[in-house]
This record gives sequence, C-alpha cells and structure tokens, in this order.
Amino acid sequence: MATKKAAAKPVKAAAKKTAVKKSVKPAGKKKKEVKKGDKYSCDVCGLVVSVDETCGCIDTCDIMCCGEQMTATK
Repeated sequence: MATKKAAAKPVKAAAKKTAVKKSVKPAGKKKKEVKKGDKYSCDVCGLVVSVDETCGCIDTCDIMCCGEQMTATK
C-alpha cells in the first residue's frame, strides 16, 4: 500500500520591518530623594524601615521587601 506525502507548503516572503516609535515618558513626578529619618513600609508584610544613613548614590535607590518597592510613610 502506497502512502502519500504531504505537499510542502510554500515559503512566504519575509515581511518588511517597520520602524517602531519609542514612547517617551512624560516629565512628571521625580522620585523622592531618600533622606535620613524617612520611614518606608512594606504593603505585603507590614515591615517598617527607618533610614539612619543615606548611601550617597547618584540615582535614587529603591527600598525593596517581599519583591515589591516599599512605600514612604509618615
């Protein structure tokens, strides 16, 4: 008994790549600079952190807990 082979599908020509415009974030709120005495809390576990000494980095550092950024509290 003879079996038929499936016909090969024709190869489509590669689609042209189109230029994608990059979205620019609007100039809005800047990240708050961390200062001595600031307090941050974790929305997941409730841990509260008080800043005793700043690191002096050029960029603002994120304070992380439970895999999420901690929020500033009063």
